[in-house]
Amino acid sequence: MKKNRILLAEDKDEVRVAFQEGLESHGFEVAPAASVCEALRLMSTENFDVLLSDLHMPDASDGFTVVNAMRHTQPNAVTLVLSNYPVLQAAMTAILLQADQVLLKPIAFTELTEIIQKKLSSHSAHIAINKERVAAILERDLDRTIENWLSRVQHTDELTAVSLTDQERTGHLPLLLDDLVSRLRLPSEAKSPISRAAHEHGILRRKQGYTVPMVVEESRILQVSIFNTLQNNLGSVDFGTVLLDVITIADEVDSQLKQAMLGFMETMAARSAKP
Repeated sequence: MKKNRILLAEDKDEVRVAFQEGLESHGFEVAPAASVCEALRLMSTENFDVLLSDLHMPDASDGFTVVNAMRHTQPNAVTLVLSNYPVLQAAMTAILLQADQVLLKPIAFTELTEIIQKKLSSHSAHIAINKERVAAILERDLDRTIENWLSRVQHTDELTAVSLTDQERTGHLPLLLDDLVSRLRLPSEAKSPISRAAHEHGILRRKQGYTVPMVVEESRILQVSIFNTLQNNLGSVDFGTVLLDVITIADEVDSQLKQAMLGFMETMAARSAKP
Protein backbone atom coordinates (compact mmCIF):
# COMPACT_ATOMS: atom_id res chain seq x y z
CA MET A 1 0.00 0.00 0.00
CA LYS A 2 1.35 3.40 -1.00
CA LYS A 3 2.16 5.63 1.95
CA ASN A 4 1.01 9.23 2.03
CA ARG A 5 3.96 11.58 1.67
CA ILE A 6 4.41 14.55 4.03
CA LEU A 7 6.73 17.50 3.48
CA LEU A 8 7.76 18.55 7.00
CA ALA A 9 9.15 22.10 7.19
CA GLU A 10 10.65 22.84 10.62
CA ASP A 11 13.92 24.65 11.39
CA LYS A 12 14.44 23.32 14.94
CA ASP A 13 16.38 20.06 14.69
CA GLU A 14 14.96 18.35 17.78
CA VAL A 15 11.37 19.25 16.86
CA ARG A 16 11.82 18.18 13.24
CA VAL A 17 13.32 14.81 14.25
CA ALA A 18 10.56 14.19 16.79
CA PHE A 19 7.80 14.98 14.27
CA GLN A 20 9.45 12.85 11.56
CA GLU A 21 9.80 9.82 13.84
CA GLY A 22 6.29 10.22 15.21
CA LEU A 23 4.66 10.56 11.80
CA GLU A 24 6.67 7.71 10.30
CA SER A 25 5.62 5.47 13.21
CA HIS A 26 2.01 6.19 12.22
CA GLY A 27 2.53 5.04 8.64
CA PHE A 28 3.52 8.20 6.76
CA GLU A 29 6.53 8.80 4.55
CA VAL A 30 8.19 12.04 5.66
CA ALA A 31 10.60 14.33 3.80
CA PRO A 32 12.15 16.78 6.30
CA ALA A 33 13.17 20.34 5.41
CA ALA A 34 15.18 22.49 7.82
CA SER A 35 14.74 25.76 5.92
CA VAL A 36 12.46 27.57 3.50
CA CYS A 37 14.95 27.04 0.66
CA GLU A 38 15.07 23.31 1.31
CA ALA A 39 11.28 23.09 1.46
CA LEU A 40 10.95 24.97 -1.83
CA ARG A 41 13.51 22.70 -3.48
CA LEU A 42 11.71 19.56 -2.34
CA MET A 43 8.25 20.70 -3.43
CA SER A 44 9.62 21.66 -6.85
CA THR A 45 11.16 18.23 -7.46
CA GLU A 46 8.94 15.78 -5.54
CA ASN A 47 5.22 15.18 -5.05
CA PHE A 48 3.53 15.33 -1.66
CA ASP A 49 0.11 14.62 -0.23
CA VAL A 50 0.56 16.86 2.81
CA LEU A 51 2.55 19.94 3.83
CA LEU A 52 3.17 20.36 7.56
CA SER A 53 5.01 23.63 8.16
CA ASP A 54 5.99 25.66 11.20
CA LEU A 55 4.63 29.22 10.94
CA HIS A 56 7.87 30.85 12.18
CA MET A 57 10.90 29.23 10.59
CA PRO A 58 12.67 31.25 11.96
CA ASP A 59 11.04 34.43 10.62
CA ALA A 60 7.35 35.26 10.87
CA SER A 61 6.96 35.36 7.09
CA ASP A 62 8.50 31.95 6.43
CA GLY A 63 5.31 29.97 6.99
CA PHE A 64 3.46 32.22 4.55
CA THR A 65 6.17 31.66 1.95
CA VAL A 66 6.09 27.88 2.21
CA VAL A 67 2.28 27.63 2.18
CA ASN A 68 1.97 30.04 -0.73
CA ALA A 69 4.56 28.10 -2.74
CA MET A 70 2.86 24.76 -2.06
CA ARG A 71 -0.50 26.14 -3.16
CA HIS A 72 1.06 27.22 -6.46
CA THR A 73 3.16 24.10 -7.15
CA GLN A 74 0.92 21.37 -5.65
CA PRO A 75 -2.55 22.87 -5.10
CA ASN A 76 -4.15 19.53 -4.26
CA ALA A 77 -1.95 18.86 -1.23
CA VAL A 78 -3.38 19.15 2.28
CA THR A 79 -1.68 22.16 3.86
CA LEU A 80 -1.30 22.39 7.65
CA VAL A 81 0.50 25.09 9.65
CA LEU A 82 1.88 24.78 13.21
CA SER A 83 1.91 27.78 15.56
CA ASN A 84 3.13 28.30 19.14
CA TYR A 85 0.79 31.21 19.81
CA PRO A 86 -2.79 30.46 20.93
CA VAL A 87 -3.99 34.02 20.32
CA LEU A 88 -2.92 33.78 16.68
CA GLN A 89 -4.70 30.53 15.88
CA ALA A 90 -8.01 32.00 14.72
CA ALA A 91 -6.37 35.00 13.09
CA MET A 92 -3.91 32.88 11.16
CA THR A 93 -6.70 30.64 9.93
CA ALA A 94 -8.38 33.71 8.46
CA ILE A 95 -5.18 35.16 7.03
CA LEU A 96 -3.77 31.93 5.65
CA LEU A 97 -6.74 31.18 3.44
CA GLN A 98 -4.46 28.96 1.39
CA ALA A 99 -3.88 26.65 4.38
CA ASP A 100 -6.44 24.01 5.35
CA GLN A 101 -5.90 24.45 9.08
CA VAL A 102 -3.63 26.07 11.66
CA LEU A 103 -2.64 23.72 14.50
CA LEU A 104 -1.53 24.80 17.95
CA LYS A 105 1.74 23.43 19.34
CA PRO A 106 2.31 21.27 21.28
CA ILE A 107 0.08 18.67 19.63
CA ALA A 108 -0.03 14.93 20.32
CA PHE A 109 0.97 12.70 17.41
CA THR A 110 -2.28 10.76 17.75
CA GLU A 111 -4.30 13.95 17.35
CA LEU A 112 -2.08 15.14 14.51
CA THR A 113 -2.34 11.90 12.55
CA GLU A 114 -6.12 11.84 13.03
CA ILE A 115 -6.35 15.37 11.63
CA ILE A 116 -4.14 14.47 8.66
CA GLN A 117 -6.11 11.31 7.88
CA LYS A 118 -9.41 13.18 8.16
CA LYS A 119 -8.17 15.95 5.86
CA LEU A 120 -6.86 13.43 3.33
CA SER A 121 -10.12 11.46 3.26
CA SER A 122 -12.34 14.51 2.86
CA HIS A 123 -9.96 16.74 0.94
CA SER A 124 -11.27 18.21 -2.29
CA ALA A 125 -8.99 19.54 -4.97
CA HIS A 126 -7.96 23.14 -4.54
CA ILE A 127 -8.30 25.43 -7.51
CA ALA A 128 -5.14 27.43 -7.97
CA ILE A 129 -5.92 31.07 -7.19
CA ASN A 130 -4.41 33.79 -9.29
CA LYS A 131 -2.67 36.15 -6.89
CA GLU A 132 -3.18 39.86 -7.40
CA ARG A 133 -1.09 42.85 -6.45
CA VAL A 134 -2.75 45.40 -4.18
CA ALA A 135 -2.87 47.95 -7.01
CA ALA A 136 -4.98 45.62 -9.16
CA ILE A 137 -7.36 44.87 -6.28
CA LEU A 138 -7.89 48.56 -5.49
CA GLU A 139 -8.43 49.33 -9.15
CA ARG A 140 -10.95 46.51 -9.51
CA ASP A 141 -12.84 47.35 -6.30
CA LEU A 142 -12.76 51.13 -6.69
CA ASP A 143 -16.55 51.51 -6.44
CA ARG A 144 -16.78 49.31 -3.33
CA THR A 145 -14.02 51.26 -1.60
CA ILE A 146 -15.86 54.52 -2.30
CA GLU A 147 -19.16 53.05 -1.12
CA ASN A 148 -17.52 51.90 2.10
CA TRP A 149 -15.95 55.33 2.61
CA LEU A 150 -19.26 57.14 2.03
CA SER A 151 -21.08 54.84 4.44
CA ARG A 152 -18.55 55.57 7.17
CA VAL A 153 -18.68 59.32 6.51
CA GLN A 154 -22.48 59.32 6.65
CA HIS A 155 -22.25 57.89 10.17
CA THR A 156 -19.78 60.56 11.31
CA ASP A 157 -21.63 63.53 12.80
CA GLU A 158 -18.59 65.77 12.54
CA LEU A 159 -18.54 65.41 8.73
CA THR A 160 -22.27 65.40 8.04
CA ALA A 161 -22.49 68.75 9.82
CA VAL A 162 -21.57 70.20 6.42
CA SER A 163 -24.44 69.48 4.03
CA LEU A 164 -23.16 68.04 0.74
CA THR A 165 -24.53 65.72 -1.93
CA ASP A 166 -23.00 62.26 -2.28
CA GLN A 167 -21.25 63.41 -5.46
CA GLU A 168 -19.82 66.46 -3.69
CA ARG A 169 -18.51 64.22 -0.92
CA THR A 170 -17.00 61.50 -3.11
CA GLY A 171 -16.06 63.35 -6.31
CA HIS A 172 -12.39 63.54 -5.31
CA LEU A 173 -11.99 59.87 -4.39
CA PRO A 174 -11.55 58.33 -7.87
CA LEU A 175 -8.73 60.79 -8.52
CA LEU A 176 -7.01 60.15 -5.16
CA LEU A 177 -7.32 56.39 -5.55
CA ASP A 178 -6.03 56.59 -9.13
CA ASP A 179 -2.98 58.46 -7.80
CA LEU A 180 -2.54 55.77 -5.14
CA VAL A 181 -2.73 52.94 -7.69
CA SER A 182 -0.18 54.73 -9.87
CA ARG A 183 2.13 55.10 -6.86
CA LEU A 184 1.82 51.40 -6.04
CA ARG A 185 2.89 50.51 -9.58
CA LEU A 186 6.01 52.64 -9.49
CA PRO A 187 9.41 50.95 -8.95
CA SER A 188 10.41 51.14 -5.29
CA GLU A 189 13.32 53.45 -6.12
CA ALA A 190 11.17 55.90 -8.12
CA LYS A 191 10.44 59.36 -6.73
CA SER A 192 6.89 59.69 -5.44
CA PRO A 193 4.83 62.16 -7.49
CA ILE A 194 2.83 64.93 -5.83
CA SER A 195 -0.93 64.41 -5.97
CA ARG A 196 -2.44 67.43 -7.70
CA ALA A 197 -5.89 65.98 -7.04
CA ALA A 198 -5.25 66.05 -3.29
CA HIS A 199 -4.17 69.71 -3.45
CA GLU A 200 -7.34 70.62 -5.35
CA HIS A 201 -9.42 68.64 -2.87
CA GLY A 202 -8.03 70.70 0.01
CA ILE A 203 -8.95 73.94 -1.79
CA LEU A 204 -12.48 72.65 -2.42
CA ARG A 205 -13.04 71.50 1.15
CA ARG A 206 -12.02 74.89 2.52
CA LYS A 207 -14.56 76.57 0.22
CA GLN A 208 -17.21 74.08 1.32
CA GLY A 209 -16.71 75.01 4.96
CA TYR A 210 -14.64 72.13 6.28
CA THR A 211 -12.27 72.53 9.21
CA VAL A 212 -8.75 71.09 9.47
CA PRO A 213 -9.89 68.23 11.78
CA MET A 214 -12.61 67.33 9.28
CA VAL A 215 -10.14 67.03 6.41
CA VAL A 216 -7.90 64.84 8.60
CA GLU A 217 -10.86 62.66 9.60
CA GLU A 218 -11.83 62.16 5.94
CA SER A 219 -8.30 61.01 5.21
CA ARG A 220 -8.31 58.59 8.14
CA ILE A 221 -11.59 57.07 6.93
CA LEU A 222 -10.14 56.67 3.44
CA GLN A 223 -7.25 54.63 4.80
CA VAL A 224 -9.67 52.45 6.80
CA SER A 225 -11.80 51.88 3.70
CA ILE A 226 -8.76 50.93 1.61
CA PHE A 227 -7.68 48.35 4.17
CA ASN A 228 -11.25 47.06 4.39
CA THR A 229 -11.09 46.38 0.65
CA LEU A 230 -7.84 44.45 1.10
CA GLN A 231 -9.31 42.45 3.97
CA ASN A 232 -12.21 41.43 1.73
CA ASN A 233 -9.71 40.18 -0.88
CA LEU A 234 -7.30 38.22 1.34
CA GLY A 235 -7.95 35.09 -0.67
CA SER A 236 -6.44 36.56 -3.82
CA VAL A 237 -3.87 39.06 -2.52
CA ASP A 238 -0.21 38.40 -3.28
CA PHE A 239 1.29 37.93 0.20
CA GLY A 240 4.78 38.18 -1.22
CA THR A 241 4.33 41.91 -1.88
CA VAL A 242 1.48 42.95 0.41
CA LEU A 243 3.63 44.27 3.28
CA LEU A 244 5.54 46.66 1.04
CA ASP A 245 2.27 47.73 -0.61
CA VAL A 246 0.63 48.43 2.76
CA ILE A 247 3.57 50.64 3.74
CA THR A 248 3.24 52.48 0.42
CA ILE A 249 -0.50 52.99 0.97
CA ALA A 250 0.05 54.54 4.40
CA ASP A 251 2.77 56.82 3.02
CA GLU A 252 0.72 57.89 0.00
CA VAL A 253 -2.43 58.63 2.01
CA ASP A 254 -0.35 60.75 4.42
CA SER A 255 1.29 62.52 1.47
CA GLN A 256 -2.12 63.23 -0.05
CA LEU A 257 -3.33 64.61 3.28
CA LYS A 258 -0.33 66.94 3.34
CA GLN A 259 -1.13 68.21 -0.16
CA ALA A 260 -4.80 68.67 0.78
CA MET A 261 -3.79 70.69 3.83
CA LEU A 262 -1.46 72.87 1.75
CA GLY A 263 -4.33 73.68 -0.60
CA PHE A 264 -6.64 74.26 2.35
CA MET A 265 -4.22 76.66 4.07
CA GLU A 266 -3.39 78.51 0.85
CA THR A 267 -7.10 79.20 0.32
CA MET A 268 -7.46 80.34 3.90
CA ALA A 269 -4.45 82.65 3.58
CA ALA A 270 -5.74 84.12 0.30
CA ARG A 271 -9.09 84.93 1.89
CA SER A 272 -7.43 86.50 4.92
CA ALA A 273 -5.31 88.72 2.66
CA LYS A 274 -8.34 90.23 0.93
CA PRO A 275 -9.16 93.77 2.16
